[in-house]
Amino acid sequence: MNTPILTPATRVGIARTSVGIALLALQTVEDIVNGPLTPQELAEILREFHCEADPQAGVFGQVAQLLTAAGDVAERLAPDGDGEASCPLHEAAGFITDSAGERIYQATRALDPQGERTR
Repeated sequence: MNTPILTPATRVGIARTSVGIALLALQTVEDIVNGPLTPQELAEILREFHCEADPQAGVFGQVAQLLTAAGDVAERLAPDGDGEASCPLHEAAGFITDSAGERIYQATRALDPQGERTR
């Protein structure tokens, strides 16, 4: 099976469209969060972004994975290899899973202490 060769404009267009779909999905989740919820429901929704038992499975894990991949590519593309582009991307990936993820975990534990044990 032949894979079509995508032009740079096509690749960027596909990425923009995909990000647009993700943004729409996040807006939908925000609309749900702004509605009537129990603490357990809010905790379950937040666990879709970060689950301590499997951090890579959540939205934050996927964003961190994307940033790590972008950092790897930036490292290969950098003309002088000084890490000026790649290091901030790798650091951002770490902040998402470590800092933001830990705070989501703390919030979900406060909202639904029993919920994390059922996963």
